[in-house]
Amino acid sequence: MRRSKLDPLKKVALTFKDHLLGLLNYFVHPITNALTEGFNSRIQAIKADARGFRRFANYRVRILFFCGKLDLSLHLPAAQTHTIS
Repeated sequence: MRRSKLDPLKKVALTFKDHLLGLLNYFVHPITNALTEGFNSRIQAIKADARGFRRFANYRVRILFFCGKLDLSLHLPAAQTHTIS
């Protein structure tokens, strides 16, 4: 591709060459920052929905509420179905 007359293809080839070590390293250690990027995207959406918070504490609580994977379902004791006599 480096001999191509198309400049975009040359640019892609150079990008791959520059990042070759990192690309190959992924196959040895398949770790990405996708989870972090997902959280960041969600936090930015929370910020945009709020259009500004009066206090940082309110912003923090909202982030923890939506990104904390809290289990808010009621945990009621199971009703007895059988009695032992």
